[in-house]
Amino acid sequence: MPRTVTVGLDGSPESRAAAEWAAREAGLLGLPLKLVHVREPAPEPVAQVPLLDAGAFRHRGATGAPPARGPERVAREAAGGIRLRHPGLDVTTEQPAGRPSEVLARAAGDAELLVLGSRGLGGLGGFLVGSVGLSVVAHAERPVVLVRAAEQAPDEHEADPAGVPSAGTPFRPVVLGLDIEDPHEELIGFAFAAARRRGTSLRVVHGWNPPASSVHALSTVPGLCQSLALRESARLTEVLRPWRRKFADVEAAEESSYGTVAGHLVDASREASLVVVGRRIRRSPLGAHIGPVAHAVLHHAAAPVAVVPHA
Repeated sequence: MPRTVTVGLDGSPESRAAAEWAAREAGLLGLPLKLVHVREPAPEPVAQVPLLDAGAFRHRGATGAPPARGPERVAREAAGGIRLRHPGLDVTTEQPAGRPSEVLARAAGDAELLVLGSRGLGGLGGFLVGSVGLSVVAHAERPVVLVRAAEQAPDEHEADPAGVPSAGTPFRPVVLGLDIEDPHEELIGFAFAAARRRGTSLRVVHGWNPPASSVHALSTVPGLCQSLALRESARLTEVLRPWRRKFADVEAAEESSYGTVAGHLVDASREASLVVVGRRIRRSPLGAHIGPVAHAVLHHAAAPVAVVPHA
């Protein structure tokens, strides 16, 4: 049974933008698209009130307010619209019951990737990633993509000759944040493959900081900072060497910069079609978490963000 591109759908503008992005990605991958609308159970106190219509409360959202449309209608209308806009795409729907974070994390296990919507722009100009999205990203063991509410196909492409973004122009580069101290095949392979299917280049961003013992020497030893920069750049080139051979048709640009990589990735996201970061899978009593770089990029990137888990 082939994997699917799966999207979490709740009828909100952000989930509709995620569904459109997922449909485009499914087309690039040649995979079916699955729309998952989670039916949350009625709160326990409501279920105990016999004079109230339990059906009116069965699908309350996180705010407690009943939605304007039932999950079946939301999924059916979304699927119908996608089929019209993406003819030939195999689209299916599911309406499982349960807690959204748990249901979607399980759904990711059967997917090539899971796509979720963010809640738009936050106070610092970035994503507002809700608790459900953060929990799913932290627990899913397949790639999860976060898409902002206003994301449209032209946003991922270069501007046309008139300076207007257009879906008819080439894709913007894919940006990969890479820790060369701990590079992982899942992460690097995902980014190269994403660039290949878009027919675009890959921009690999690596941030470095000098060893604690060398911080003071940076201001007193001539040429030390340049020497460290050259060393880090050479290490990045070596890590990417086998991947350049494997993906010879993908142009890969390397950027090894002083400082925290999260800031460099957020800057690079403004000219990217997709930003790819990694997350270490941790199975411990302390629970799963996302990591500081992925967390910062998820909240502040200007492009869709793919979080790729690795062992």
